Amino acid sequence: MLWNAFLLALREIRRNAMRSILTVLGIVIGVASVIAMVTLGDGTTEQVKRGIAKLGSNLLILAPGQDKHGPGSNDQSAKKFDLDDAIAIKREIVGIKAAAPISSKIATVIYSNENYSTTIFGSDNDYFIAKGYEFEEGEEFSQSELKSGQSVCVIGRTVQKELFGQLSPLGERIRLGSFSCKVKGLLKEKGAATFGLDQDDLVVVPIKMLQRRLTGVQDVSFIYVSVNDNYSTDKVIQSLRLLFRERRNVRGDEEEDFYVRDMKDIIKTLSSTTGTLTMLLGAVAVVLAALGGVIGILLGLLVTYGVAISFDIPFILNNKIILLAFIFSTVIGVVFGYFPAKKAATMNPIDALRHE
Repeated sequence: MLWNAFLLALREIRRNAMRSILTVLGIVIGVASVIAMVTLGDGTTEQVKRGIAKLGSNLLILAPGQDKHGPGSNDQSAKKFDLDDAIAIKREIVGIKAAAPISSKIATVIYSNENYSTTIFGSDNDYFIAKGYEFEEGEEFSQSELKSGQSVCVIGRTVQKELFGQLSPLGERIRLGSFSCKVKGLLKEKGAATFGLDQDDLVVVPIKMLQRRLTGVQDVSFIYVSVNDNYSTDKVIQSLRLLFRERRNVRGDEEEDFYVRDMKDIIKTLSSTTGTLTMLLGAVAVVLAALGGVIGILLGLLVTYGVAISFDIPFILNNKIILLAFIFSTVIGVVFGYFPAKKAATMNPIDALRHE
């Protein structure tokens, strides 16, 4: 019986080929649109998470001043840090794997006839750990180079391409402003992070060298602190606050003249935003499916009524068929829209990044 009904359906479809094609086309367009919207929402969420992950693993940023100026900013009026502050973090704080003092300056780097403007970062080897850099060629700074502030540097792939093309930069000397330094390392390519930041457009030098040769001051602009994977960042943040309240003589209810920014908070905020966007796209798809079902029912009834009048046959409403058609169209929208969106929106971004 079922097989006969199937064969009869196929025969009717062939007999009304154009009508059948239009019916299938409507479903194809609807399902494809829902999948496309939700997939784009998922892709946007994943792109944001991967972009921020490139900035560093379990990264805290300790900066002077008050956190009132937005991401990447620094309160220029507040007392700056110094190298002893980074040393104190390594000595006093439990649960960290790196504490990198950072100072920076934009400068033009020159090699032969090529020149390129980039950011010079002064730091130590903890910088590569905190930021998750690996070496393509060469090696990190030696302890003697860091202590004496020797004229050596490590460069990113963007700088290497601009100055050396496809040639190896190891052992070559490049000019930073008015002095030269020897290239002893090339970092592996990381690509662009969120906010369009090129992670490979940098030159890293010993911080004492930058302070003596480029900035002329002993200030440390901020400190990157990388937390061990199995340790609570909240505990580290609390320990940092206690340590720097003491070091900067912040008493009682006095306002702190420093702040700690957790990159995980930015991940949560942006992932929540893109997750909400994905949910919205899924919800729109569900509404479109329901609206399409209502329009389909009205159109079907209108056509049927016209045909019944034309052929002088009774117009009889079948409520069960109408309800079944509406439920079917809505279920398609829910299955292909809401549930993928819900799954994407409820993912824990921190766990997703940790297991990448």
